[in-house]
Amino acid sequence: MIPQFLISSVRKSPRFIIIIHWPATLLILALGLVFGACSSQPDPNTIRMGVAQAPTNLDPRYATDATSARINRLLYSRLVDFEQDATPVPSLATWVQQSPTHYVFTLRDHVPEFHNGQGVTSQDIKATYESILSPHNASPHRGVLHIIDRMETPSDTEISFYLKRTDPFFPSYLVIGILPANLIANRHPFSDHPIGNGPFRFLDRPDETRVRLVRQTDGQLVEFLRIPDPTVRVLKLLAGEIQLLQNDLPPELVAYLANQPTLHLQQSRGANFAYLGFNHQDPLTGNILVRQAIAHAINREDIIRYVFQNRARQAQALFPPDHWAGPVQLTGYPYDPDRARTLLAEAGFGISHRPTLIYKTSTDPFRLRLATIIQDQLSRVGIDVVIQSHDWGTFYGDIKTGRFQMYSLAWVGVKTPDIFRYAFHSQSIPPTGANRGRFASPIADHLIEQAEVSTNRTEQRTLYHDLQVHFLETLPYIPLWFEDHICFSSTEITGYRLESDGNFDGLLQVQRNTSTTHVASIRSPAI
Repeated sequence: MIPQFLISSVRKSPRFIIIIHWPATLLILALGLVFGACSSQPDPNTIRMGVAQAPTNLDPRYATDATSARINRLLYSRLVDFEQDATPVPSLATWVQQSPTHYVFTLRDHVPEFHNGQGVTSQDIKATYESILSPHNASPHRGVLHIIDRMETPSDTEISFYLKRTDPFFPSYLVIGILPANLIANRHPFSDHPIGNGPFRFLDRPDETRVRLVRQTDGQLVEFLRIPDPTVRVLKLLAGEIQLLQNDLPPELVAYLANQPTLHLQQSRGANFAYLGFNHQDPLTGNILVRQAIAHAINREDIIRYVFQNRARQAQALFPPDHWAGPVQLTGYPYDPDRARTLLAEAGFGISHRPTLIYKTSTDPFRLRLATIIQDQLSRVGIDVVIQSHDWGTFYGDIKTGRFQMYSLAWVGVKTPDIFRYAFHSQSIPPTGANRGRFASPIADHLIEQAEVSTNRTEQRTLYHDLQVHFLETLPYIPLWFEDHICFSSTEITGYRLESDGNFDGLLQVQRNTSTTHVASIRSPAI
């Protein structure tokens, strides 16, 4: 029997109803097309992962979207990595702090060569970070790394970083993939033809929907296939055309796939921070009373319960409480539509004078559904919302350049508090950082700067707590939730482990046993 939600799904809560119609005849036709295509299955030796968005930039100096960051992590190696608790650990190099502003990094023995056969030296590290720091290159990572005063390379295996000021978090910033110095000098197009020394080598990008990598250890081919529509991704998984799906699925599809004996489910609590962002230079969204009204108008508890089916948890700050810099208890903005109306009245709005906001999001059906729910909840308190949905490239481009009033996104894989300077310091307006909403607060700047120079972890924790309390008061963003991580794999896939930050490191060990290849069977609907 075809799952009922694919025909007509109704979710009710005390304050909203969501109805999703999937005509049975269209679904049966879609299933027939997908499963009918199985006679021409792709290469059975390739492992395919379906992703919602294609990577926008395979040059780690410029990449900021989640898919690019996750794939670049496979293609390039970095000086520093992280333990599960976000503690920095050596990756390519070990380090010694010679003074508060002097760090010496030494390449470890047997560092893998670049994929073009060149050895990795300290000159490659220096060239990579010099290119990021150059104002002519407009790297979005320059703002955080601008603390570097100069670099010296006394030998091929040693590099010294001299800082403009002390910063106990400095090693945590050195997580950009290293590129060959001679190719940087020759302006090699890393975005389209990446060359790193990571565990995977770039093979090709046959078209805008596919990226193919080769695992260095055994030649295993892995293909990332962009499939924007989650239903189509699921159908392709069931048909055996892809073997892995991770995140970006609506709860109904998650619930359905969880009951399929031909699939393996992995699920873990996530720390990806979903939020509403604002343009603080806009007359409406730049008004704190309007932002506070929006915060009180959103019923996050019901959205998590009925839409996410409890596969998320409420967020009050960018870091969850179990992170060392995450505040344990914050009051936040409880659902209170009456308070929202009062705040709007204080801002000069009422029944005959309702504000209208443009809310930008992607064309992903689940994100559109969430936007529609928020649109309805804001309408109930007196705010009209016009939703503009765009393909991922257009949407993300608008956000990066500040062309928005309000939007929803998530910070993915954030481990260290340098995110606060990168995203909220007044000196981090793009292209020198990711303060895309043009938020400016002398108090926030001061707290960020004080925490950066402190060498006492307890003091740092207090400063970051105060900073996130200040964010709740000023609302550069509205915290929404932390979504759980979900991964589905076919039974022919073994060894894939779902990472706590949602990266793709599980592909380092994954294997495909083609002897168990099969296509899922779906019975006709009982109608």
